[in-house]
Amino acid sequence: MHKPIPQRGGISRRTVLAASVATGAAVALTGAGTASAGTGGRTGAQNLSGDWFATTPRSVRPKFRWWWPDGLVDPAEIAREIDQMADAGFGGAEIAAVHHSIKDKSVLDTAHHGWGSTSWREGVEAALRQAARRGLTIDLTLGPSWPVAVPGLTPDDEAAAQELAYGRASVAAGTTYQGPVPEPAHEAASGVTRRSLLAVQAARVEPANATRKETGLDLASVQDLTATVTDGALTWTAPAEGDWVIVSYWQRGSAQQPESGPHSSPAAYVVDHFSAAGTAAVTGYWERAVLTGTVRRLLKAAGGAFFEDSVELETDALVWTSALPAAFKKKTGTSLLPYLPALVLDKSNQVFAFEAQITRQIRHDFWETVSELFNAHHMTALRDWAHSLGMELRSQPYGLQTDAIASAAILDIPEGESLGFKNLDDYRCLAGGRDMAGHTVLSCESGAYNGSAYSTTWDRFLRTMGGAYAAGVNQTVLHGFSYATAPGVAWPGFAAFSPYNGAPGYGESWGPRQPTWKHAEDISGYLGRVHQVLRTGTTRADVAVFRQTGYTATGIGASWFTSTGIPLGWTHQFLSGPLLDLPSARVENGRLAPEGPAYRALFVEGDFFYSSTPTLALADARKLLKLAKAGLPMVWLGAFDQALTPGVPEQDETARLREVLATLLALPHVRTVTEKTAVGDALAAVGVTPDVRYATSSTLLNAHRVTGDTDLFYLCNGKHAETVKPAVATIDHDITLRPTRRGTTVPYLLDLWTGEATRVGRYTEGADGITLRVTLEPGQAIVVALGRPGLFGECNGNRPHAVESSADRVLFTDRGLTVRAAAQGTYTTRLSQGRTVTTKLPAVPAPVTPSSWRLDVEDWLPGSDATSTQVVRRSLTLDALLPWSQIPELADSAGVGRYRTTVTLPSGWTSSHGAYLELGTVSDTFRVTVNGTRLAPADRLHPVVDLGGHLRRGDNVIEVEVATPLINRLRVSQPAVFGTSSRQAYGLSGPVRLVPYVQGQVD
Repeated sequence: MHKPIPQRGGISRRTVLAASVATGAAVALTGAGTASAGTGGRTGAQNLSGDWFATTPRSVRPKFRWWWPDGLVDPAEIAREIDQMADAGFGGAEIAAVHHSIKDKSVLDTAHHGWGSTSWREGVEAALRQAARRGLTIDLTLGPSWPVAVPGLTPDDEAAAQELAYGRASVAAGTTYQGPVPEPAHEAASGVTRRSLLAVQAARVEPANATRKETGLDLASVQDLTATVTDGALTWTAPAEGDWVIVSYWQRGSAQQPESGPHSSPAAYVVDHFSAAGTAAVTGYWERAVLTGTVRRLLKAAGGAFFEDSVELETDALVWTSALPAAFKKKTGTSLLPYLPALVLDKSNQVFAFEAQITRQIRHDFWETVSELFNAHHMTALRDWAHSLGMELRSQPYGLQTDAIASAAILDIPEGESLGFKNLDDYRCLAGGRDMAGHTVLSCESGAYNGSAYSTTWDRFLRTMGGAYAAGVNQTVLHGFSYATAPGVAWPGFAAFSPYNGAPGYGESWGPRQPTWKHAEDISGYLGRVHQVLRTGTTRADVAVFRQTGYTATGIGASWFTSTGIPLGWTHQFLSGPLLDLPSARVENGRLAPEGPAYRALFVEGDFFYSSTPTLALADARKLLKLAKAGLPMVWLGAFDQALTPGVPEQDETARLREVLATLLALPHVRTVTEKTAVGDALAAVGVTPDVRYATSSTLLNAHRVTGDTDLFYLCNGKHAETVKPAVATIDHDITLRPTRRGTTVPYLLDLWTGEATRVGRYTEGADGITLRVTLEPGQAIVVALGRPGLFGECNGNRPHAVESSADRVLFTDRGLTVRAAAQGTYTTRLSQGRTVTTKLPAVPAPVTPSSWRLDVEDWLPGSDATSTQVVRRSLTLDALLPWSQIPELADSAGVGRYRTTVTLPSGWTSSHGAYLELGTVSDTFRVTVNGTRLAPADRLHPVVDLGGHLRRGDNVIEVEVATPLINRLRVSQPAVFGTSSRQAYGLSGPVRLVPYVQGQVD
């Protein structure tokens, strides 16, 4: 693990290097394996302050996936785009060669401008150099597009991706097969010229073992015929009983190339992800062709991580590597070859099956072996190589039937994705690996939506991501930012995924081409604060859910917890067997991994990926017994007294497993249940309760971090999955938070949009914790901190708070405890000291609905070339607010609109008065200005703005600036691509109201 660089205090080595590069000074580098940016390492207790939250460093700001048309880039334009990201408050970018929108790849001239070419490298150097000047970090994909590939590799090379193809021939009972070894069911891909015969077998057909798609075979009948093959031919007579099948197994290259290529000249082919040779091909190429002395120096100054996208190895056969038979033998003690019929695939479908239980066990052993090879030769080897360059490794470790939870523990930065993940439990799988390994960052490829190019709104993005942050994500990599231009593209410029097959594509092309970019700094500030909170200290999760099979991107959750526990406030993460070998896998005071995530209990159930069978590896059972004896409470769901091994058992292994489990299940703080509904009661019976409890079942999601004796709770009214029905509704209920701190503890509200930290004015304290009210719109998020009085430097730290009040709100202001109401009256407040206080508030003006608006629009249209925008100004007077799509002059417009109205307040308006500006429906981004003063960013998902002391008696000018996506203009400017998109309702639609209030000090 590399030592993390502190975010504050002192000067990091990286800062010194960046300064040197920025001024053009020579940088002397000594030693090897220097510390990387350190985002993956666990942070200790941090000194919190308002500054810590309000002004977040670049290191926690969101990043972009920056799509280039390979190396067809101009270094000057690259530097400009770095400046654009920096000026908008973002923290970095990942350079990726992606150009699905360009169908005629010849225009990219890969011979001179391909990935890895001199022009590409010069672009990378320009990006790193300017990033160093601006304090950003640059990540680099390990190859062009995805999966990882190397230019110049051929499909026949040892380091290239391999497949095991099968052939078959039926042989009736007692008859003789004489002829060539059966050819593979599918021809080799273009470019594959070599193959080797791994084995030839015969097996008796057993109809009782057949499934809807699989031919049943008898395992005991499998015969190895390989030695009888002569000059590619075979003669074999089937026994007199039953029908038989001859199966051949051919190893050959898969000839897979990276997505939407070619990207280079010579072409790149995907590497073997399970062998040392495959990884050596990747690192060797970088060492030979990319990592010049200049690039190495620049990486030290501004490099972040090497990145690998999801592992999408494509083949009509079975993924393979030469070492698999030997690795399987070493792991299981048995030969892989007799089991091959149960493993071969035909376009992802299993072909043969033995008896159901042994088939499941064979497949488990095989994929666990593949997983170990992948994690050892690919994940670990690439991570160690990245560290040698002062870089980290960020990867999406899924796409295969491998243990992604274990991979997440190896990686510096595991990453998920909002498009491919089915629900929040997919993130919780990766979070478990990250936290058990003592890392900090879980990244997410964020905001890719099918068919939504140039119509993605930030409110949609925030609704999508709010729940992901509660599930452990704390780095946002936006999908994405496209390089400005490429040959033949139309306005508003090159976009990696659009057009996509002639229609709007995946993801967005954020940047100055978008009208909403004018407000992007508000979004980056919000996301930076989310990240800052969720990287501070260490995670706390209530329960660890043990997974026998560590897959993710499956959408498969945990019984009871996903459906029932989360709506009550419970939190959980997933662990797999390899995590039990980590140093953190110890118990102290009844908690697993006491330094974080400090799980209060372990939950084990049947393996969802194998029909919920109660399985457990004997080695894992022994480790769990050790944890249980150390005092870790456990709940087991299912008949684990009859447990089976997940893989093919050794002699007496099943009996030994059940003996260990009998001891474990008999411990006093272990409970076994047979029904999912009994899990909650079982947890209560062993004394385990969640850190956060809701007064009612809720869509509220929470994430808990602890730094020193301060608790940070991220709270979001989110949803478990994009497809959840019904839609999330507003919530308004009490929650109880259990503090870590002993002694006087004060709750603070941290506003993620403004960066303000204020003490909560009304709450109650009890033996279970601090109870306060939470009201959130769908997707809206807040942070509550529990800590010492005066934690954020406020002057109200030791003052009594309200526990009850008849006023609308109770809050701390610079004048002390204050009540606020929308009507005149006398309000009663009971204080934490037990005293009851009355406050008399004067008259309040009635709400105001503005009757007239002036709207000035900057309408964006195509300019003289693909990257130029013509701005046409239009002015309208509106007697009623309508979306632009319903205003004839603006029906096809996109751009920026400024709505201006004047509100007159009565002479009785005083400094005790204020008002909320309710904007109603507004799309997309907005900013509010009152009497010439621009206010702090407002919550995009709750467009109600406290105008506070900005109003005065008499006339007040209110301006709302709204920026829209481009789709309504593109519908008419590029109808061939975007014409099928419906016209969107953008702009300020309201209803808009100014709702006055009055407030007074509680004496």
